[in-house]
Parts: sequence; C-alpha cells; structure tokens
Amino acid sequence: MAMEIRPLGRTGVKVSSLTLGCMMFGGKTAPGDSYDIIDRSLDAGINFLDTANVYSIGRSEEVTGEALKRNGRRHEVVLATKVHGKMGEGPNQLGNSRRHIIEQCEQSLRRLQTDYIDLYQIHRPEPGIPIDETLRALDDLVRSGKVRYIGTSTYAAWQLVESLWVSKEYNLNRFVCEQPPYHLLDRRIERELVPMAQTYGFGVIPWSPLAGGMLTGKYRRGQEPPEDSRWAAYANNPAMRRRMSDAMYDAVEPLEELAKEKGVTLSQFALAWCMSQPGITSPIIGPRTMDQLVDNLKAVDVEITPADMKAVDHIVRPGTHVSAYYEAEFGPHPFRV
Repeated sequence: MAMEIRPLGRTGVKVSSLTLGCMMFGGKTAPGDSYDIIDRSLDAGINFLDTANVYSIGRSEEVTGEALKRNGRRHEVVLATKVHGKMGEGPNQLGNSRRHIIEQCEQSLRRLQTDYIDLYQIHRPEPGIPIDETLRALDDLVRSGKVRYIGTSTYAAWQLVESLWVSKEYNLNRFVCEQPPYHLLDRRIERELVPMAQTYGFGVIPWSPLAGGMLTGKYRRGQEPPEDSRWAAYANNPAMRRRMSDAMYDAVEPLEELAKEKGVTLSQFALAWCMSQPGITSPIIGPRTMDQLVDNLKAVDVEITPADMKAVDHIVRPGTHVSAYYEAEFGPHPFRV
C-alpha cells in the first residue's frame, strides 16, 4: 500500500500520513545513519519532516539540514521545526517572547541550511506571555517569507481557540495545526482538542504515537527497561517513571495480543490505529535505527477494522488514559483577566 497523502488542516499543503521525527538525529543516531534514515523515508513516500531547535541543542536541525543538502531533496519536503525550549544561559534564552522567537528562527534557518521553514511551531504554551506577542512575532516571520505556516505543540483546546480570536482581532496569521501527544495509552485529546481541530480546520500531528516506546513490546512488567532504551535513562526521573504503571501494562498486554492476532508488531498496530482515528493528519515516528524505521513504515499496510476499533475501546476507553502524556501549562496566567 502506498503512503497516503493528506491535507495539512485547512491549508493547501499536502503531507504524508506519517511524519519523520528527527529528534534522535545528531544525538543517539549518528549523522551518517541519520542521512540514510531520511533518504529511506523520502523514498518510502514520507514528505513531512519534524524537528526542533532544542533537540540535542541544535544538532538535530544541523544533521537534518545537511541530509537535505546532500540528497538535494529540500524542495520535496515539508520541513517543520519548533521554538520554545531553553537554548542558552540567561532569562531570555527560552520561551515564547518576540525576542526569543525571532532570534531562534534565524538560528534554525542557519542550522537547517534553508531560506524558509515550511511550518514553525511553538513547542509549548507559556501563559505568562500574551498570545498576541507570540503571534505578532510569528506573523512578521510569515510576512518576511522566512516561515510559510505556523503551528503549536501540546496546547489545550481553549488556548488554540483564544489564538484564533487574537489572530482575527489583530489581522495576524493563524495557527494551522497542533502537535499533541496521542496514542493508545493516552486518548484525552479526543475529548475537546480533536473536535475543536475538526471544527476550526487545524491539522493534528501526534507526537509519540508509540508512547515513547511503550507500544513497541520491548518493555515487560516487572522487568527493568533494556539498557539502551529511552526509559532506562529515566530511571531517576519520578515523573517519567510514573508512566510505567500497572494500569499501563494492563493495557499494553492485551493490545499486544490484538496485534499478534493480526500478524503485525505492536508498534505497527499502534501507528495504524493512530493514523485511522478521526481528525488525525500525520503521526510522528521517531526512529533511532534503520530497523525501527522499516518496522514503522509497514504500518501503512495495516488495516484497522471496526472490530479492532471496538476491541481497543474496550481496553482503553475513548477520551481516557492509563499513562499520562497530555500535560503542559494549560491554565491561564494568574494576572490575566
């Protein structure tokens, strides 16, 4: 089955039904291997690449940019990156202020070796900074030609609706998509975010559709995570380790049986399920190795039937979660009226 092409929200841009996440590139994945993974992804029909300035403090962008320069395929790609995270010392080296956004856009353009960014996303909400300051900075970048479209990551539905009001009130370019965490273990965006996105024409690009590896089958109840795994690095992080709860395993184990009955891996089943959900544009895969990429790509051949949907809903009810991922600064600033 060929990679499906879908509209990015209400824009005229068309993107693949899987997005290649570049977070590992320049970090756990060496540059040479990263180049190969990008080339293989493009050959498989993926045209949507997502990174962020904060990934390996700029190295992911550098490696991604070098890969596209080497293969000469920048023009084929919808290239997305993000801004918000801490990029240096001092109080102004992070966040959603005009100063930080403009400065970091210039740095991202340099690292990516490109004249423009197709999709520039605010990596997390920051209630302490008025959304009109953030949108005005982004609007200037769009009008200058350095950015084509703007989006968000891990925003609440009410924050996006507020952004639409501000864009209309001040005649500013609006956000066109949202990148939330969404997978079989945390379905909370189905309550408000997805209906809002469908109503107002937002694309939805889920990050961590494999729950940070929890939906790959490599983690077992009562066993320590494999030494080279992401979760082994979280051994001393209580907030992250809380996600590895009995409730999570109570869901993963029957989900793995469902995948086995279909003759596919758990990761392929999880990705296919995510791609099949209403309102979802393009889940982001984040392979560290070529083997992981090859496994993930096979998800486009997996058909999720109504019976599969019903079985999943019995294990993790729609709109609920058994492991918490959808968390950010969703509340208003205490001084906002």
